[in-house]
Amino acid sequence: RAQVAALIGASPKEIVFTSGATESNNISIKGVMHFYKDKKRHVITTQTEHKCVLDSCRHLQQEGFEVTYLPVGSDGLIDLDRLRKEIRPDTGLISVMAVNNEIGVVQPVEEIGQICKEFNVPFHTDAAQALGKIKVDVEKWNVSLMSLSGHKIYGPKGVGALYMRRRPRIRVEPQMNGGGQERGIRSGTVPTPLVVGMGAACELAMKEMEYDEKRIKGLQERLLNGIREKIDGVVVNGSMDRRYVGNLNLSFAYVEGESLLMGLKEVAVSSGSACTSASLEPSYVLRALGVDEDMAHTSIRFGIGRFTTEEEIDRAVELTVKQVEKLREMSPLYEMVKEGIDIKQIQWAQH
Repeated sequence: RAQVAALIGASPKEIVFTSGATESNNISIKGVMHFYKDKKRHVITTQTEHKCVLDSCRHLQQEGFEVTYLPVGSDGLIDLDRLRKEIRPDTGLISVMAVNNEIGVVQPVEEIGQICKEFNVPFHTDAAQALGKIKVDVEKWNVSLMSLSGHKIYGPKGVGALYMRRRPRIRVEPQMNGGGQERGIRSGTVPTPLVVGMGAACELAMKEMEYDEKRIKGLQERLLNGIREKIDGVVVNGSMDRRYVGNLNLSFAYVEGESLLMGLKEVAVSSGSACTSASLEPSYVLRALGVDEDMAHTSIRFGIGRFTTEEEIDRAVELTVKQVEKLREMSPLYEMVKEGIDIKQIQWAQH
């Protein structure tokens, strides 16, 4: 507990172990609203949250709670003035993720925390992608609840944690009943080996974070520049200034993302998050940014981490460029564009 708490500037007494960030998000959102349901009926979140936050909110809506889904700008960031305007006397929770899992943008959590303090509304943040990667500080951010994941910081899968503020105290209704372990918030025997693994991963992350960031930033630039030197029509999705360096979400014009993925067998990349990869719909996160449908279908997410090497980056560049060129050669659209035809203006005939 102390190892996890140290990484976020909390007290060990404020850490509850769970099965992962999905469970922590469920406990935070449903738990808080159920506990305060007599007075509070409204939640504010964003359109680009992780699926488990959005689904917990949908669940509350079915129970008669009201949810406001804040839009984001084309950079993926929320508008703080808009957030202020949406707060009501019956707002019981504001939930905004720190680092987005698909596009890596970092929300202005400190400013959001200030607004929550001003209106006295509890602030929950899903920090699964922030922990161990950017500086996380529960005091500075003024969070009441924070969801954390073990495997996102190179710990074991199947374990996570929930930070719950003690002063001013935040209360939740447990989502699972049982023997009252974890202060009655999360019953069930605590899985010692997993918890030990998560603690050790947090301790390592504290030591390695600065070094990791410098190294990964270099690799990210190498990847982006390497691809851009050889092909055109490459767009980075999400803000360039406010993003975590280990995530690069790129759209390649005139290329179908799934076909690109198929051709990149050697590179472990994805077309969106694990939760959206099952559907052929373009990512809802990219749609919220206002990315054109066709460009959303061409996006690939590259993740760069502690164990990525320069050789791997160079190989990824080489394979990506080769594959994009091959697919574009087969694309009649790309030929038309090269000939200077504006394909947006074409009226396609219905069959």
